[in-house]
Amino acid sequence: MPLNLPPALEPFRDQLLATRQPFIRITAQAARNTSWWESKVGGLPYLPKDTPFPTAPDGSKLAFLAQINFADMPRLEPFPERGIVQFYIHDDDLYGMDFDDGENADTFRVLFFPEPVQDESALQTDLALRDDYDLLPHHPEESYPLTFALAEEIAPVTDYRFWQTFGTGFFQQFGEQEWELQDAFGRAVRSQGHKAGGYAFFTQDDPRRTDDPMLLLFQLDSDEGMDLMWGDMGVGHFFIREKDLLARDFSRVLYDWDCL
Repeated sequence: MPLNLPPALEPFRDQLLATRQPFIRITAQAARNTSWWESKVGGLPYLPKDTPFPTAPDGSKLAFLAQINFADMPRLEPFPERGIVQFYIHDDDLYGMDFDDGENADTFRVLFFPEPVQDESALQTDLALRDDYDLLPHHPEESYPLTFALAEEIAPVTDYRFWQTFGTGFFQQFGEQEWELQDAFGRAVRSQGHKAGGYAFFTQDDPRRTDDPMLLLFQLDSDEGMDLMWGDMGVGHFFIREKDLLARDFSRVLYDWDCL
């Protein structure tokens, strides 16, 4: 894969390329009316009649953020081949994130429907969009369909696995060039954008622990095309343990967002 490196990093090209991972690049299309089953950001969710709409502890409805229909997505292990996963967040100044416990799902929710019903009469089609949201990063009244493409990337410095592989002092070996080379590599290898799987991008720090590996389930970046903004040009993430993803258990997801 193309990789433009500063000359001082050329001796490490093969080691860097060895960190290649596949991921799914996600692209938001122009807003339009979407079907209940489509992958999308915003709009109305797929919700069977026997499924309560997710709520916060105070009883208020969470805001539908996005859903991915895995049947729309190219195959990527260990993600499901089918089913719909959905993401809901709270309309508060932290978008429902708990800084002390990112897995506290009181004010965010991830739902999974392994066998989506293709019968509209079995769905909640009378859902109404609230018109009083004022703190969300997105516009829930607008629906942006998503498309998917299989791609490949190498470890960026934003993902903890770079430092796990190369060591926390990797750039120190270059002496006075340490920060210049780290910045140059950071510009050459970036993992921004909307995606599933692969490496994560952060404007601050990776919240995952090295002793508790978690996969990137969904990254939703700030996007001018959707007028979507996490704080000040930030990015939102949902992480899941591989064993839970294989078991199709989305009850223990880590939700995080950060910004400049």
